[in-house]
Amino acid sequence: MLYGQFESADSQMRALVTRAIQDRSALIAEALTPVLKEADPTAPMALNYELAKYGSDGTVLKLMFQPPADKATGRFYLVGSAPPIRPEAVAAELDELRQRGILQRLSEACKWDASNEIRYRQADGSVELLTSIIPIRARGNCWVLTSTHVTSEFLNTSIGRPYWETREIRVAAAIYLVVAVLGLLIAVSIRLSLRRFRTVANEISQGRIGDSAFTRQNVVPELSSVARDFDKLVHELRRVSRQIRQSAEDNAHSFKTPLAAVQSALRPIRRLVPDTDQRARRALEIVDSSLARLLALVNAAQHYDTAAADLIDAPRVPTDLASLVADAARHFREILAARDIRLIRHLDEHAVVRSGHGMLEVVLQNVLENAISFSPKGSAITVSLAANSETVELQVDDQGPGIDPGKVDHVFERYFSSRPEVGIGADATTEHSGLGLWIVRSNIEALGGQVSAVNRIGGGLSIVIVLPRSGHQG
Repeated sequence: MLYGQFESADSQMRALVTRAIQDRSALIAEALTPVLKEADPTAPMALNYELAKYGSDGTVLKLMFQPPADKATGRFYLVGSAPPIRPEAVAAELDELRQRGILQRLSEACKWDASNEIRYRQADGSVELLTSIIPIRARGNCWVLTSTHVTSEFLNTSIGRPYWETREIRVAAAIYLVVAVLGLLIAVSIRLSLRRFRTVANEISQGRIGDSAFTRQNVVPELSSVARDFDKLVHELRRVSRQIRQSAEDNAHSFKTPLAAVQSALRPIRRLVPDTDQRARRALEIVDSSLARLLALVNAAQHYDTAAADLIDAPRVPTDLASLVADAARHFREILAARDIRLIRHLDEHAVVRSGHGMLEVVLQNVLENAISFSPKGSAITVSLAANSETVELQVDDQGPGIDPGKVDHVFERYFSSRPEVGIGADATTEHSGLGLWIVRSNIEALGGQVSAVNRIGGGLSIVIVLPRSGHQG
């Protein structure tokens, strides 16, 4: 846009200067007319003195004369020049005028009594941008004045050449190129620095480097303050994580102590209540059920707070997922045997992912707990683990009732539960807070993975977890 504006301004300046040169040449011709009426055209170079009056500013003036007898042949004689031409150089000058086509234009100027212009390049490479050819009538004879101007006279305009060839444009283009290169170098430097910061952040999340990592790894002085702020943020997040863990332990202990005291106090009361007092027995069952639910909620809250702390600050270390599945199976072995539920495993070896301590253990525990709680007696739970070059996929299939298709998209939401209301006196292990699968999704997404649930065609629910394989996390 700027180039277009400047080119338009230069074009207007060029037209103005060209018009001024034409008018100046016409004025010189008018000034020479009275002199030519008295001049003797046979005296060689007798008019050099008169031409020198108007050529002092560097304008090249040549005065040509055509005798009446030579009108048919179109022959002209050089009778004056400013600056002067040595006699021995006159022939060469006329030859150059002939080669440039100027002598032919002289005849046309005398014939039609009209001014003309021609532009040409000199033999030495300099540019005579504008040569004005102006006929002068004096005593019936035809004189022709040629006025030639060079580039340096035109106030640095681009007459005779494209605008992009001017010195200013080339200097501006060079400056623009230098600025563009500098901008590109700065952009590359910033990109490399941000990539280095990204690497540092990944190293911090995996627990490979300690405090002030951004400051130590930064090599760009301009980003020093940013590196310090990042280090301060990491330190603050770790402090918050420690506080969350401590608060979770303190709160759980504070709640579990009075609950244990209430349960202990109920034992003698339960022995004193006769079996025939159904109302009192029912009240005790309600109290037991409520205490069990409170204890389950306290445990769920502690797990939730611990999981939140792990999301903030938990070093990511290589974790063998197949080994974790085997440990989880041993943990639920008694429950599976008591409910006559078979656990079928199809596990790929070397399914290694990067995970914080305890994050995947909680995931497996909650997923298997969910599958066991919905599985009928005599059914089977299938755990499949498949690894490829980039991801590890864990799939847990049960043979339970599945989920209402309209609610399957909400299964990982907080406090969501599709279980029926539990009656009084039911086993305390059937009490649920609706946080299990929500914690599963939080942990998996924090590890850069995805989790989904879908109803199986043959009945039951299938939960699929996809995690980046160790070495492919961003």
